[in-house]
Amino acid sequence: MLIKKAADIRYSEITPKRLYLDRRRFLAGVPGAFLAAKAFAAGTKFQNLVKSPFSTTEKENSYNDITHYNNYYEFGTDKGQPAENAKNFKTSPWQVSVEGDVAKPGKYSIEDLMALAPMEERIYRHRCVEAWSIVVPWVGYSLSALLKKVEPTPKAKFVAFETFYKPSQMPLGRSAGIDLPYVDGLRLDEAMHPLTMLTFGLYGETLPPQNGAPVRLTVPWKYGFKSVKSIVKIKVVSSQPPCTWNITNPSEYGFYSNVNPKVDHPRWSQASERRLGEFFKRPTLMFNGYGDQVAGMYAGMDLKKYF
Repeated sequence: MLIKKAADIRYSEITPKRLYLDRRRFLAGVPGAFLAAKAFAAGTKFQNLVKSPFSTTEKENSYNDITHYNNYYEFGTDKGQPAENAKNFKTSPWQVSVEGDVAKPGKYSIEDLMALAPMEERIYRHRCVEAWSIVVPWVGYSLSALLKKVEPTPKAKFVAFETFYKPSQMPLGRSAGIDLPYVDGLRLDEAMHPLTMLTFGLYGETLPPQNGAPVRLTVPWKYGFKSVKSIVKIKVVSSQPPCTWNITNPSEYGFYSNVNPKVDHPRWSQASERRLGEFFKRPTLMFNGYGDQVAGMYAGMDLKKYF
């Protein structure tokens, strides 16, 4: 084997530190690090997934259901449009800025985020405000892992999220009927709750564009529009942040947006739901069935006022 001295090595021959560390992490079995820079693509399989105890035992919807019936107004307001219109959405390279009332703000690539904590597969049930529901096996980890890393200051009370918006890639966004980029937020204790998930995949592989690639939020006890897609900014703040649907129509969409069968949408009942792919409706569960885990965060609150 030829061993070169430092003086004989050209700069172009040196393995970049980032790629070297990714290979070391891969060999060591660190979850998420198998994706090297510029290799991130929809449909890439995850390795060494941990089965999460948070998962429901309900029957999952099919991959086709979940990837072809989507709310993603930047790619069209009809449920079937995003799968077609998001095909060429560019998700690499990607950067997420974490800032605000934190001790350690920073900017993270998807590879950095994916290597931050063990990847889990969690089967969550979800309820959409339009009275339909789904069951999805997501891949990711609790958002709290990232928030703990950046260390919220004593001023921190809420977490705000901003999604990607670029008209050249999302021309239908101009006719979406909502202000873009899409923004939403959670109270800090909600964001730190272990059920709140920073999500990178579904069905064991990376997210397709119509489902919020390359990284999204998943909050299973709230209506689906709170689980924001294609995140580019996470900001820890001291006051309640603006939320797109609350801005658009505050009488119909509250800040909390917890699944509550006793609080109807002004134009339809929320007492029942239809699982995607099924004919018969079923009763809507309080907090979407996650009450044992999350109800304590809202003890003493008037949930009809703070809907």
